[in-house]
Amino acid sequence: MKICVYAITKNESKHVERWYNSMKEADEIYVLDTGSSDDTVKKLKDLGVHVETKVISPWRFDKARNESLKLVPDDTDLYVCTDLDEVFNEGWRKLIEDNFQKGTTRVKYLYNWSFKEDGITPATTFYLDKIHIKGYHWTHPVHEVLTPEINESYQLIEGVVLNHHPDSSKSRSSYLPLLELSVEEDPEDDRNVHYLGREYMYYNRNFDAIKMLHKHLKLPRATWKDERCASMRYMARCYHRLGFDEEAIMWFEKAENEAPYLRESYIELAGLYNELNEPKKVLEELDKAFAIKEKSVSYLNEEFAWDSYPYDLYAINSYTLGKYKQAVTYNKKAMELNPNDERLKVNEQYYEEALRKANE
Repeated sequence: MKICVYAITKNESKHVERWYNSMKEADEIYVLDTGSSDDTVKKLKDLGVHVETKVISPWRFDKARNESLKLVPDDTDLYVCTDLDEVFNEGWRKLIEDNFQKGTTRVKYLYNWSFKEDGITPATTFYLDKIHIKGYHWTHPVHEVLTPEINESYQLIEGVVLNHHPDSSKSRSSYLPLLELSVEEDPEDDRNVHYLGREYMYYNRNFDAIKMLHKHLKLPRATWKDERCASMRYMARCYHRLGFDEEAIMWFEKAENEAPYLRESYIELAGLYNELNEPKKVLEELDKAFAIKEKSVSYLNEEFAWDSYPYDLYAINSYTLGKYKQAVTYNKKAMELNPNDERLKVNEQYYEEALRKANE
């Protein structure tokens, strides 16, 4: 198979060598530089990467992706789209060649979008599908997607893993106007309506977020329960920020009913009950969350649902209710997940002292 990698870049000099060493299993690598002012282009060319420069104005991610795709020769069997802050696990090409099935048009693989503080343990993981044959183009100004011109056939290839190591110094300021443009261009696209509502939430534009997330839930194509659940949770957050806690509770409960197999809604509602000083309800919600043992593979997973936070919350509210042994037990679980947290160590002393006195 002829396998080619293609990408877009701008001022990513510090990522070049790491990215190239990951991608060099491909036959050829093609990069569209969109106007770097550092030595990104020189570094790429020195490594033998095919580079062309083109400024995209006004900026759109889909247009840039399509221009980079044009650089790849037509005799390519598989096109692999990545970004310079992403790294494949070694051996990805052989896994694809050994397992690729005839008739597949698009390959799915595991994507570690974020990592815990150690930089090694994945936090948010889901499947990505940016490896494809000829017959696709990119659409949407931001959160761009591959759009088929052919009948699609997906194949998941186990063992192929792409890791994301984002540059936190890069601005996301262009995302909001591009998302607004995307929804203006295609108001029935449920995915980007959801993303726009989420972006308004990030910007603390709570009324705008609620309005857009309501719109998402009403769209005919908005059928994925995980994403619908997330929209409901985001609305609940916005209502809480605005001081409408009854509405917030209602939407968290709706989120629970929409996707009862996800922890996030229960834990967020528990956090709200904690703020409202209702410890029994906190424990009730967390008990439901802990009954869920498996973390789904979805970009909507949130780290707080699987780290020390819910166990810490359980311990605090157990202590409030005078359940000191339970407080000690759950605080220990929190410390197992977050052993360097000094507050948890101090809390452990309080809980154990309370338990000792209760047993005297």
